[in-house]
Amino acid sequence: MIHTPAWKSYRNVATQTASPGQLVLMLYEGAIRFSERALAGFDCEDPLEFNQTINNNILRAQAIIHELDAALDLERGGPFASNLHALYVYLDRCLQESNVQKQASGLREVICRITVLRDAWAEMLQKQTAHQEQEKQEFAPMAVGEFA
Repeated sequence: MIHTPAWKSYRNVATQTASPGQLVLMLYEGAIRFSERALAGFDCEDPLEFNQTINNNILRAQAIIHELDAALDLERGGPFASNLHALYVYLDRCLQESNVQKQASGLREVICRITVLRDAWAEMLQKQTAHQEQEKQEFAPMAVGEFA
């Protein structure tokens, strides 16, 4: 019998039950996390660990950026989707340059930009949830015995 660590089970359930909006938020958080890990790799003294930490984490961050970009609907999304596409291309290029040149500046730029996106996305989700809760309250059926 194979035992899955609890954190893996939790992550699997979280991704399978999350709304599309929550999944985007999780992707932004993952891209930030991997970019920060790559940035931490610049502190490694051992050349092998230095290169592997930076490379592996940048590749993971790039995979997330590619997934976010692939999920865009450029036809229905209009200028907003086109602008996000251009931003994702830029972020990918920053990550690529940081990886090839082993310079931290591109990673800092990516972390800064994705953090802004993540924060805006989280705020939008929070407002959407609050609005949905308000609508539930307004349209909830009256309790038995309550009359207007």
